[in-house]
Amino acid sequence: MSEKENHQPKGGQGQVIEAETFRDSVGTMDNTGARKWVFPKMPSGKFTNYRTIVAILLLLVFFILPFVKINGNPFFMINILDRKFFLFGQPFFPQDFFILALGAIASLVFIILFTVAFGRIFCGWICPQTIFMEMVFRKIEYWIEGDRNKQIKLDKQEWNSEKIWKRVLKWSIYIIISLVITHFMFMYIVGYEEVFRIMKEGPLANSTNFLAMVLFTAAFYFVFAWFREQVCTLVCPYGRLQGVLIDKQTINVYYDFKRGEGRAKWRKGEDRKENGKGDCIDCNQCVVVCPTGIDIRDGQQLECVNCTACIDACDEVMVKVGFPKGLIRYATEDEIEQEKPFKFTTRMKAYALVLLGLVGFLVYLLQDRGVMEAKFIKPAGSTYFLRDGKITNSYNYTLLNKSNNNIKLTMKVLNPAHGEISTSGNNTVLVKRDEISKGTINISFPEKEIKLSKQNIEIAVFDEKGKQLDVYKTYFEGPFKLAF
Repeated sequence: MSEKENHQPKGGQGQVIEAETFRDSVGTMDNTGARKWVFPKMPSGKFTNYRTIVAILLLLVFFILPFVKINGNPFFMINILDRKFFLFGQPFFPQDFFILALGAIASLVFIILFTVAFGRIFCGWICPQTIFMEMVFRKIEYWIEGDRNKQIKLDKQEWNSEKIWKRVLKWSIYIIISLVITHFMFMYIVGYEEVFRIMKEGPLANSTNFLAMVLFTAAFYFVFAWFREQVCTLVCPYGRLQGVLIDKQTINVYYDFKRGEGRAKWRKGEDRKENGKGDCIDCNQCVVVCPTGIDIRDGQQLECVNCTACIDACDEVMVKVGFPKGLIRYATEDEIEQEKPFKFTTRMKAYALVLLGLVGFLVYLLQDRGVMEAKFIKPAGSTYFLRDGKITNSYNYTLLNKSNNNIKLTMKVLNPAHGEISTSGNNTVLVKRDEISKGTINISFPEKEIKLSKQNIEIAVFDEKGKQLDVYKTYFEGPFKLAF
């Protein structure tokens, strides 16, 4: 139950919506279940300007990052198809999946901590859905069709020449932008070189990739041209998670009902306090600018994405009528109800400690993962053979170079110390950066050195400077011997 449901307006002025009229329905649907199209008014103000700056920076990062390389590696790439992963220019392989999984868990804990403290600020300021919808597609819509009233008029009028050319122009630009977004998304998967190669060769030579791009372009177009705010209100799980995590100490966009109720229309020269009226003049501007079609005065709602459009709209009205700003503002529920300032609660501290522990462990794993991973596995069904008083076993090796440099490796048997390694070539292997080298070696011991039918051995790999990079424990087969 919201704070306003327990606080009725003073002096009979205004009317607060009861819970059953908005809690049990979606703001973008009417009583029949049909969709109510949202035509938000173009927002303006301090927070809108800040959000525009943040959006521009994030869009620049999105469009520039695929071309950024560190030590010749992509800054960020998740190539699931070829199992190539790069983060901050560092290569990760399926063998490092546990590190990526731990990173995902740490990210989830960070989201939980951030939500507990700051609510859905992420949704309004950083979420890609909001950035593209409000700062790209909606801007184009305002440019072509005009502000709220003109859009409503255009939507209701018959399909004449004006409506046709405006809608066709808007939809065409939407398709082009969706196509651009799709291509850049693919760059984060396969790299920009591969995307440019596919574009150069054309759809006939890459029919599967072309079909995938068409489908993703259609999905982006559908989301931003039609589905829009319903992604946030009906699909996105973060809004549902918000209901579990947010409490009275969470910072969110709130309407100060104690100051605003009872709401009533503005009359110049009137002493509203003496007449039992609040600062809300019921201008409805906070509603018409909302991109999800809700009334923030009804209390905190899952549909609210904390976009601050209502804050700017309300502040503008408050300045015009001579009232203080902040009737709608970032605040906690305790601040509104009991005038308690925000504090870092025990719950937040607990999440912060867990996050610090995960990050610390993650940093340790990243430092400890080494630059080389070596494995020596006996082929299935293989056994030893005797020759010239030596017992020989064959091993398939896999050498994974996790560094950003080519490494020339030397393989040696550490324990027992008398093992000899022979290959088809020499005893050194060149493993290129970010690649896996595979091959076969033979390891031989003097027959007298092998005391057991299965004896543990250690095989190490060294770089050109003699530094040990990795060691692998396996077993060596020999003749069965009786122990006396």
